[in-house]
Amino acid sequence: MSELERDEPGPPIRTAGTAEPPVRLSTRQAAFIGVGSMVGAGIFSLLGAAGEVAGAAVWISFLIAGAIAGLQGYSFAKLGARYPSAGGLMEYLGRIFGADGHLTGILAWLLYAANAVVTAMVAVSFGSYASSMLTDGDDINEVTLKLFAVGVVAAMTILNVVGSQAVARAQTIVVVVVIGILLVFAVTTLVTIDPSLLAPSGYPPFKDIVSSVALTFFAFLGFGVITFTAKDLSEPKRQLPRAMYLALGIATTIYLLVSLGVFGTLTVDNVIASGGTALAVAAEPVLGQAGYWLMSITALFATAGATNAGLYPATGLGRHMADGGQWPPIMGRTAGPKASWALVITALAAALLALFFDLTAIASIGSAVALTVFAIVSGGHLRIRRETGAKAVMLILAVSSTVIVLATFVFTTLIHEPATAVALVAIVVVSAAIDILWKRRLPVATAP
Repeated sequence: MSELERDEPGPPIRTAGTAEPPVRLSTRQAAFIGVGSMVGAGIFSLLGAAGEVAGAAVWISFLIAGAIAGLQGYSFAKLGARYPSAGGLMEYLGRIFGADGHLTGILAWLLYAANAVVTAMVAVSFGSYASSMLTDGDDINEVTLKLFAVGVVAAMTILNVVGSQAVARAQTIVVVVVIGILLVFAVTTLVTIDPSLLAPSGYPPFKDIVSSVALTFFAFLGFGVITFTAKDLSEPKRQLPRAMYLALGIATTIYLLVSLGVFGTLTVDNVIASGGTALAVAAEPVLGQAGYWLMSITALFATAGATNAGLYPATGLGRHMADGGQWPPIMGRTAGPKASWALVITALAAALLALFFDLTAIASIGSAVALTVFAIVSGGHLRIRRETGAKAVMLILAVSSTVIVLATFVFTTLIHEPATAVALVAIVVVSAAIDILWKRRLPVATAP
């Protein structure tokens, strides 16, 4: 009997979607789904915000965030190879803490909410670049920005309805284009950087750099999407770890090179003032107006790809949790021939957030929620590490580094941002309330 066929401890969890024809992705396609989500969610959206906290040391913040993501990626790769499922992270939580527990259900709703926030923010970034191109870099029309944001959510939802192969093909094109242009940008800016702008003497205290990791880690959230591709891989035990490490390696390298290029070209104040269009502004001194337009077009590709990848997990997660009784049955059903309700609801939530909220103020919310969930997953992984073959020291490093960043974020940033703290608490409370209320109905709903 093979390793994957042995009986496992804990309640069995049915893998959703087994009735559908199998769809196979290559290792590269799985990795590019993650890269597309990471690159669009991070480098085009966060440089200005990260610069406010870490100054010109943003590259160090990205390096630390990449190391933490790598440790978490090790944990997820081991779990995904052992328990390949459309449920991704939630399959792992079910294996560790039980499929019917409140902790599993609450964390699932937290991830679902955080994913909608991340998708909405990236869509707003798409709208920001699209609007700035219409006005040639002048004041951005807020209405136009919102319309572009909602439009890209709608378009990427349709692409996800078509199927995972369509998502994978689109991500491959996006990633190849974006990485190629970003490498050109990095090389041209690094050749002409002003070393004095990156001098360590101008860096803020190290605790501020560590605090900023809660924000820059947002740029790596896309690697979690890779866990949901396990169901579409022919050999997940071999392919999933490779896809995880390939995606994280590419993203970390790009972030380091680009952040050094930007902060070596512009002052910190200029980067902050540029907001979400910092890359385009940084390209102007080297490549002229053509550079501004080139980076703006690249940003459109990247943020559209991130929106696409951000919506990808919704269908598998919804079906998995509904099949296990953790979520209402509607989350596992389709709204029409192929669109799942889980996908439709995620898209609607992202569109509403993009329309009515300033997501920059709560960008760290998605990162803080994800860091919390990731720490719990890797901490729980210690209980079943003999089943997965994971090394205890790697899991302990993953948990401890994540907790340090979270604690630093709470005591240096969150205490000074009451609105962010309230939003974070509200997401947790609502997630817990939904889980408790739904599970109270289960005995009545399932009674013969």
